[in-house]
Amino acid sequence: MFAAERRQLILEMVRANGAVSLRELARVVQTSEVTVRRDVRALEAEGLLDRRHGGAVLPGGFTRESGFPQKSHLATAEKTAIADLAAGLVEEGEAIVVGAGTTTQELARRLARVPGLTVVTNSLLVAQALAHANRVEVVMTGGTLRGSNYALVGSGAEQSLQGLRVSRAFLSGSGLTAERGLSTSNMLSASVDRALVQAAAEVVVLADHTKLGTDTMFQTVPTDVITRLVTDEPPAHDDRAGTELQALADQGVQIAVAGASGAPGGDQVPARRGQERRDVPLPGPRRGQVPAGAGPALRTAAVLGETPPGAERARVADLRRR
Repeated sequence: MFAAERRQLILEMVRANGAVSLRELARVVQTSEVTVRRDVRALEAEGLLDRRHGGAVLPGGFTRESGFPQKSHLATAEKTAIADLAAGLVEEGEAIVVGAGTTTQELARRLARVPGLTVVTNSLLVAQALAHANRVEVVMTGGTLRGSNYALVGSGAEQSLQGLRVSRAFLSGSGLTAERGLSTSNMLSASVDRALVQAAAEVVVLADHTKLGTDTMFQTVPTDVITRLVTDEPPAHDDRAGTELQALADQGVQIAVAGASGAPGGDQVPARRGQERRDVPLPGPRRGQVPAGAGPALRTAAVLGETPPGAERARVADLRRR
């Protein structure tokens, strides 16, 4: 396929879906991600699309938001892996809130197997995924239906969350940066997400690597409020995602990395119920978790899922002392 034909096909895919990952573009045009990235850069120079971390979107800057049909076809394998890992954080009999989004919908499908669970949500898709689950109680907010993502928003949704207290909030969004935290392109959605956060003792953000480093118009969760990020493993050449993960870890966010193949690639390390993030000592070094006060080498190893230097020897010595 000639470059002009490739670029035309790429443009048609982005126009049809609103947002497409580089991995998916490379699969469809049957070439490498390096070549696709070059094509996307050329199309962006012509003003035909915008590059985003790990993919391409229609022009629109901070205010553009893809609808549910477009989002549901973006990074599907990564979202499945993230949902598998995040489900391991939820305990039997827990009360949680789950926000709207395609990744949180995947999580809800797995939560249907957790007995005694109470899920508060403003998402029709999350509620639908749990509708027939045995021993799972679903509590929906009020509000006005926003058809583009099947979520209830507005003052009715926010008022119904007043006085609520649960152990964890699971949220997604349009972008995540270490500087601003989680953000979204819609003001009404951002306002409800902030109300969900106020109801939870801990905040868990579910974001695939294409959202890392992306900043959108309305901040929903500042970085210092995020307890844990569950994400997928970025491609080896994606330096931007690795840098963003390191910056988030440096600010105290616990990182859990799931394998993009669909199997969890990071430790499932549930936080204790009611635990305040920085006031309680965390367990020792695990993949995807960064202990407080860790040096640069340990932080890097934890984010990338490697065993930090000397960690194995330290564990053996500790076992001998016991």
